[in-house]
Amino acid sequence: MSLFRAVATIGGNTMISRVLGLVRDMLTAQALGAGHLSDVFVVAQRLPNMFRTIFAEGAFSTAFVPLFAHRIADEGGAAAQAYAERAMAVLLTGLLAITVLAEAFMPLLIPAIAWGFTERPEQFAAATALTRITFPYLLFISLVSLQGGILNSLGKFGAVAFTPVLLNIFMIAAVFWGRRFGHVVEALAWSVSIAGLVQFLWLAVSCARAGMALKLPMPRLSPDIKRLLALMGPGVFGASVNQINLFVSTNVASLLPAGSVTYLYYADRLNQLPLAVIGIAVGTAILPTLSRQLRGGDAAAATDTQNRGLEFAFLFTLPAAAALAIIAQPILSVLLVRGDFTEYAAHETALALTVYAFGLPALVAVKVLVPAFYARQDTRTPVRIAVASLVVNLVLTLLLSRFFAHVGNALATTAAGWVNVVLLGLALRRRGHLRLDRRLLAMVPRQILAAIAMAGLLLLADRALGGALRDAAGWVRYLALAGLIGTGLAGYALFVFLFGAARWRDLKRLLRRQAA
Repeated sequence: MSLFRAVATIGGNTMISRVLGLVRDMLTAQALGAGHLSDVFVVAQRLPNMFRTIFAEGAFSTAFVPLFAHRIADEGGAAAQAYAERAMAVLLTGLLAITVLAEAFMPLLIPAIAWGFTERPEQFAAATALTRITFPYLLFISLVSLQGGILNSLGKFGAVAFTPVLLNIFMIAAVFWGRRFGHVVEALAWSVSIAGLVQFLWLAVSCARAGMALKLPMPRLSPDIKRLLALMGPGVFGASVNQINLFVSTNVASLLPAGSVTYLYYADRLNQLPLAVIGIAVGTAILPTLSRQLRGGDAAAATDTQNRGLEFAFLFTLPAAAALAIIAQPILSVLLVRGDFTEYAAHETALALTVYAFGLPALVAVKVLVPAFYARQDTRTPVRIAVASLVVNLVLTLLLSRFFAHVGNALATTAAGWVNVVLLGLALRRRGHLRLDRRLLAMVPRQILAAIAMAGLLLLADRALGGALRDAAGWVRYLALAGLIGTGLAGYALFVFLFGAARWRDLKRLLRRQAA
């Protein structure tokens, strides 16, 4: 599968998931508003997701995929499957231990992410109870990460990219169920863990269809598993550094006025839409491709893969960032203001989203650059760089939140993201692993100009549609927002053509070209 097709497959399925996620957020905002109860649910689902990022997607997956890809190339599918089964047995054992300990000591974990809740006993008790319900999600979704690494290494991206859709379907159903029977937040918590089980079963079937029906042997630390754990070590620390950033941000927000955790959550959710559709899609497609190319000694192909990854990433990320910064308020007002979610809450969320948007290109670039380290089985350098970004985020969060409340948290995150991408790029260039080609250097400035021109067009369109966006009936506001977004998309496509910010013939060729 070509790189462009792989990115399109992952990005397309991710877009479906994110659209459903947006519907989920709209319904959840309407039901829970922005206050103590919504803050509790944000924390309840964030804690297992943090552990998942640290132990599964952050450390395990990035260490496992290159090793699994090399095993397939060197020893064949049967040996690779046996290796994956040994890895799954060890992963499952560790996850069970973590889950049991977390359930037992949950009252000690909640203050680590939301210290402010300790001053409000009812909120603390609710967070503890709900997180005990959601925490088993860690167990299932971490196994999903392993299964996804297998399928991605085999070039089968569709089933993995569709997996998050299942979570959103279950959570949307939970909102309707909870509103009917009067227990929305409890229904949402249960839906998270149930969806994790369904996701695991979904990919188990997908792996079987791909010829990788995994069995569960007795866990043992064989030499190859010890090698995997050794590579995971820096990854665990690196992912932990990123999660410490989130710990700090959430903790500080929990000390701010009620709703601050929720404002940051919804702003981040909107910001994550282009990050997931573009950045994660490109990064996921690049890692196994780079691993194969470097294993085959084709450095030129690896360089081209990384340059095209950056080109695609910026082509679609720059307009997304510009749009989120310019029309954050109408987007959030139209989508979220209903029920218990007020116009004031939308305004506060929009302030954070605007700041997050300026860091979006950096976050996407990180997703493209980091696989260059992992494909070379270097998990240490990204960790050192992540530590530097942690220090920046920690200092700026503590400083800026005093003056700008939750917006200060967003400013700190954006600054830390740019520090991260700059240091990653410098490290790769010093080693000769990042050589920006003429095409990329010619295209990115033109993409920036096209995004700026689109931003100006959006400002004009926002003024023209202002009445319909703010004062009209519900369905008219949706049409006006669709018109605003459609104007931006059409305008950007036009400006890309006028400025020569993309080569359409190259994109067509990349649809057919084999990236491996």
